[in-house]
Amino acid sequence: STAPAPSPVLSHGASGSCKETAAKARHDLSPRSGKPFIAVNCAALPESLLAAELFGHEKGAFTGAAELRLGRFELADTGTIFLDEIGEIPASVQVKLLRVLETRAFFRVGGVQPIKVDVRVLAATNRSLRDTVSQGAFRDDLYYRLNVLNIYLPPLRERDEDLPLLVRPFIREFAKTHARTFRGLPPQAMPQLGRAPWLGRGEACRSLMAP
Repeated sequence: STAPAPSPVLSHGASGSCKETAAKARHDLSPRSGKPFIAVNCAALPESLLAAELFGHEKGAFTGAAELRLGRFELADTGTIFLDEIGEIPASVQVKLLRVLETRAFFRVGGVQPIKVDVRVLAATNRSLRDTVSQGAFRDDLYYRLNVLNIYLPPLRERDEDLPLLVRPFIREFAKTHARTFRGLPPQAMPQLGRAPWLGRGEACRSLMAP
């Protein structure tokens, strides 16, 4: 298991393959359990905000910075930070992230004093980061720092044996939300789900609950 190890872990798999859920489980099973687990979707933040979001900023560091703000790395101190869609991080932020991995320290935006942190870094991508490196869009030294342990998470269509574990709690959730009685799955339901393309949590459960 990669959970007890303090090393960075790079997970790759298609969107929707539960990479964040797996990262949280890895944190919960590690010696850092009970400490902060901070998740960041790197693709959801523009380049102009990503550095401040990750590393924080000093008061007056830029227009609109009315007060000091702690970044995600500071908030994750003694715990774990999960960087989803790590391949979307721009070059300017890659340099700062590499520094954290090498020195366990960083500067807030506009800051002059290094901030020391003890954070385990878990990262994930839905595409080949090695190809991104070969294309010159991702630093090779950062890639090797992140890729100490590598995990592939297959999509659900390759994990039929997981369907019963996922479908039943989803149906109970939707039954409660829509005030429907859940009496269990008919015998033919699970084989049908295994053969059909996976529709996703909501559509599959609603189809099973339909009259």
